[in-house]
Amino acid sequence: MITVTGATGNIGRTLTDLLVDAGEDVVAVSRHPRQAAGGRPGLRWAEGHVGDAASMRAPLAGARALFIVLGGELNAHGENPESLLRAAADAGVERVVLVSSQVGATRPEAPSHARLRAFEAAVRASGLDFTILRPGGFASNAFAWADTIRTKRTVFAPFADVALPVVDPADIAAVAAKALRENGHGGRVHELTGPELISPRQQTAAISAALGEEVTFVELSREEAYEVMSRFMPREAAAGTLDVLGAPLPAELRISPDVETALGRPAGGFGGWVRRNLPAFR
Repeated sequence: MITVTGATGNIGRTLTDLLVDAGEDVVAVSRHPRQAAGGRPGLRWAEGHVGDAASMRAPLAGARALFIVLGGELNAHGENPESLLRAAADAGVERVVLVSSQVGATRPEAPSHARLRAFEAAVRASGLDFTILRPGGFASNAFAWADTIRTKRTVFAPFADVALPVVDPADIAAVAAKALRENGHGGRVHELTGPELISPRQQTAAISAALGEEVTFVELSREEAYEVMSRFMPREAAAGTLDVLGAPLPAELRISPDVETALGRPAGGFGGWVRRNLPAFR
């Protein structure tokens, strides 16, 4: 059995399907399982919270592997991560796959990613077989533009022409499925990026082409973007994200081969992500 946290998120939904399709029994963990529950054989929904180890004890019972992803406020604060790893070890979990961030390596002093670095340290010290995934920016961050694209056919974003190799969350899920099910990933760190550098202006053009309608791009200042982002994420996280978006380091511009190495196929590009998620922008 494999326990998947964040099972309703951009990575978790795909990962859960991949594991069930592969014949695994999966416990999908959500804070609101009744809203998410589906009827697939081999899939059971359970209530739990990564930031509350006690709530995870029941979803972990009988699991041999655990997928950990943080979201929202958990990226800034919460229970000591060692508590969750102890609960996993007590339940008999043998393998852990953690979604961290590329920034944990490229900007090791950044306060915005201190929580993820603490989880990495806890996973390494847990004594369990582990794999750490360090993705760059997600293609799905473009969902933040969905409302203004639907209502105004306009994208408002900063740093119009700064290009980064954003990664498709489906590729993160596919690599996670491999690491949870197969040997050969223990003790390894996979840096996950897309196959190309693409700027917000170019992303807007890709959405426009998929819609078959013009979408206008309006560039925000850093200050304007910070004000918008800090409404739905911790202020430190917003500031750290803008540091990367506006002035990426050379390592953050590197296109990593790790998705292709793990999956035996090229990483998916932003255009493919848009086509699969086009209803969100109509």
